[in-house]
Amino acid sequence: QVQLVESGGGLVQAGGSLRLSCAASGRTFSSYGMGWFRQAPGKEREFVAAISWTYGITKYADSVKGRFTISRDNAKNTVYLHMNTLKPEDTAVYYCAVKETRPLSSWSSEYDYWGQGTQVTVSS
Repeated sequence: QVQLVESGGGLVQAGGSLRLSCAASGRTFSSYGMGWFRQAPGKEREFVAAISWTYGITKYADSVKGRFTISRDNAKNTVYLHMNTLKPEDTAVYYCAVKETRPLSSWSSEYDYWGQGTQVTVSS
């Protein structure tokens, strides 16, 4: 089992920045990578970014490329999502998730463990 705890969400003005953290505990040594997803009210959960633990391979949704950066700290079993130039359409609950097998994926159904989510609200 893997437990995930997200933090760092909040209210920010458009153009601002936030950094989300996702701390993993439990059987993290067997996992391949982690991803961030988001879900806005009335919309389906969508992929944001993902990173592999060992080599730091990354994958991004087109909507966040150039604005968001995913990184990891293997010693802390923590993954970060650095969000810059935030837009009102980035408003959503952000979830981190663990993928136990390769490769990185943008499909939420392929992730094995999920956190509870953290709210990000971007005001215009």
